[in-house]
Amino acid sequence: MSDSTSIAKSSAVMAGGTLASRVLGLLRQLLTAAVVGGTGLVADAWTVGNALPNIFHLLLAGGVLNAVIVPQITGAMRRDDGEVFVNRLLTIAITAMAVATVALTLAAPFLVWLSIDSSWGPGPRGLAIAFAFICLPQMFFYGLYTLLGQVLTANSRFAMFMWAPAVANVVAIAGLGWLLLQGNSTVTDVDAWTPAMVAILAGSATLSIACQAIVLIPSLRAIGFRFRPVWGIRGSGLGSASRVAMWAFGAVAIGQLGYFVTSRVLTGATDQATADGVAAAGMFAYTYAFLLFMLPHSIVTVSFVTAIFTRISHSVHDEDTAAVTADLRRGMRLPAVILIPGTAAMIVAAPYLLQVVLPGNPLEVTNAAVGVFVAMTVGLVPYGWFFLVQRAYYAYEDGRTPFGLQLVVTGVAVLFTLFASTVAATHSATWVGVGQSVSNLLGAAIGFFLLRRRIGGLGLASVVGQNARLVLGAVVGVVLAWLALQGLEPFLPATWAFAVVRCAVIGAVVLLVTLGIGAALRVQEVTELLQPITRRLSRG
Repeated sequence: MSDSTSIAKSSAVMAGGTLASRVLGLLRQLLTAAVVGGTGLVADAWTVGNALPNIFHLLLAGGVLNAVIVPQITGAMRRDDGEVFVNRLLTIAITAMAVATVALTLAAPFLVWLSIDSSWGPGPRGLAIAFAFICLPQMFFYGLYTLLGQVLTANSRFAMFMWAPAVANVVAIAGLGWLLLQGNSTVTDVDAWTPAMVAILAGSATLSIACQAIVLIPSLRAIGFRFRPVWGIRGSGLGSASRVAMWAFGAVAIGQLGYFVTSRVLTGATDQATADGVAAAGMFAYTYAFLLFMLPHSIVTVSFVTAIFTRISHSVHDEDTAAVTADLRRGMRLPAVILIPGTAAMIVAAPYLLQVVLPGNPLEVTNAAVGVFVAMTVGLVPYGWFFLVQRAYYAYEDGRTPFGLQLVVTGVAVLFTLFASTVAATHSATWVGVGQSVSNLLGAAIGFFLLRRRIGGLGLASVVGQNARLVLGAVVGVVLAWLALQGLEPFLPATWAFAVVRCAVIGAVVLLVTLGIGAALRVQEVTELLQPITRRLSRG
């Protein structure tokens, strides 16, 4: 079995779980929009309150632990005291997360104040604070999920780690369904929100993340892992891990400071648009656009890079630079087979995709989010590159370089966001999306340049050639998809169901044409992807 095939099989297991959780997540978001509305102050209040645990999960769990756990456990598995080392690492991390969760929950009013525009009145501000108090404990369970999942990942057990979010979405959907059954549909009046409604919406969201962490325990027991608290740091060998963790924490902190700037600008755009009586993409619409943007990244890039990260960490410990660079190229070439046609199809289908995920919204409100979605989607592939190059540095236990790269990325993105605050509210979110795409492209380019200086040639010429052939196929696919859509347009009414049909037609045409041209131009990854199909056809 080739390395690419092995990576693809591991990635397929993860992608299956991610796809299931994302489909359920999309349903969850549809139901959320049905409860809080697709735009306005209630929708933004919920977005701000429920986003805070995600921000601090990234700060204290996601960024730090993803950067540290896999490389450290990979190395520990080769030592006699490996199990003690891992338990000590988990003990320290769980304790820190518990303390941080309590402190940040108590600081909910201040955190909401940081996240919203100063023009908000006491009603929407109080609703956002209520949501935040109940949602912030999610941070601990997000962190626990990340910790336990990374232990599984370091042991090359990927399945449950990627399927657990599907369980979380089922729990959250149950809470949203209960609200809708009680007649709480599109409650956009701040004063109409009762304590019981707030408790069910935010409480079911927090319970869902707790379940997401707990369902990993049987998989850990299956690999023979038993967590036993081990206290103390002296003599533990965690010095290098703590240094990487601090740099990773700093990098994610910089990124989240950028989020607070975005949140203030877009909540201000919502307030201004409401006052002017026009439709504009505020924080809630931006979150929906980002959800769609993250769908292919999570299913494709994260699945491939998660599998590759473990391999790169092993290669770094073995001082096998050739294997590291080979896996870096795979990390760029394999996702591109889906991401490049996916990017093209999503840009063409943008109005219809947003109509599908925001079915209850007036058309003008849905169309207001098209600009930011397209601006972000253009940068989908560079976003994956930046994600990959960060993991490469963390495999080398280098946290300082990713910190510097994040400074660049956040700095550029914030400049665009500040510019967005000076334009009309209807265009603010689009400029935020442009800044995201430009900043990630710049960060990835600098990251690979510095990595080349560190470990030698990366052989990226083959990646550029492969990407160029796929782009050519995608361009042809877009033209044919547009022609097909023009031919079908007289027969497709402007309804939600036919928006789904339009998306399906565009996606199918662009993907099939891109893969067909890629196979004709001998793109190796396309050939491997299509091999099972062509083998069966030849047998027939």
